[in-house]
Amino acid sequence: MDALKMTQKGFTLIELMIAVAIIGILAAVAIPQYADYVTRGKLQEGTSNLANGRVVMERFFQDNRTYVAGPCPVATTNFTYTCSNLSATTYTITATGLNSISNFIYTIDQANTKGTTQANTGWGAYPTTACWQVRKGGSC
Repeated sequence: MDALKMTQKGFTLIELMIAVAIIGILAAVAIPQYADYVTRGKLQEGTSNLANGRVVMERFFQDNRTYVAGPCPVATTNFTYTCSNLSATTYTITATGLNSISNFIYTIDQANTKGTTQANTGWGAYPTTACWQVRKGGSC
């Protein structure tokens, strides 16, 4: 046989090791980013239901001139909701995370003051402004 016509087929061990290393580096970056993305999506459920709960409470107040016995949001897949401080002029709605987001607790009151009372430890300090922390680094 002619030496020029003989070609090797397949990959060398070095080529395979380089490919595995590249996949490992990409996975090390992509998997945590994806997990944060999924968490942020779940947090939106809680914050949007709190905002909607505030609208419902204000509508109740317009009809009854009190927040006492006002409707509290119903528990969802990722959050439970409690209404406290119910009086003629005040209320506080609290959203507490469930399962993978159980470290998150958000609040809103009659003055539309939003608050983050608890978040994941890796997410940084709670915001000093009245808002809901929905991103790492303490940002709203």
